Amino acid sequence: MTIKARVQAGRLVVNEPTELPEGTEVSLLPLDPGDWLDETDRAALHDALQASNADVAAGRLVDAEQILTELRTR
Repeated sequence: MTIKARVQAGRLVVNEPTELPEGTEVSLLPLDPGDWLDETDRAALHDALQASNADVAAGRLVDAEQILTELRTR
């Protein structure tokens, strides 16, 4: 279920019909929250990207079609 809300005067205003029971609490998340990585996860991501770039630069690549073919034969 998607519920739309707008911010007006610093408040979330919802004008959407719902069949939720009275008193139900909902959590609203922004459509573009960015990412939810903490600093440790972000550092791990950047390390993995650097390692991947190094693999590309060194020519350590495997064709995707080869991988897909191998996976289909399992």
